[in-house]
Amino acid sequence: MVKDLVCGMMVDKKNPPAQTLYKGEMYYFCSMDCKVKFSENPEKYIASKQQEEKKGKSI
Repeated sequence: MVKDLVCGMMVDKKNPPAQTLYKGEMYYFCSMDCKVKFSENPEKYIASKQQEEKKGKSI
């Protein structure tokens, strides 16, 4: 399971409703709506993910 960066829902990456390849990394989504939102501004969602990861490491 992986986290949909747009809505935060957990997605089975073996059978995702939607996915996209961006800068060599695959991203998985709970729906086409989330994929479209990600595609409109991927750096926004990737930056949010990186901030969450930094918070997790500092705790």
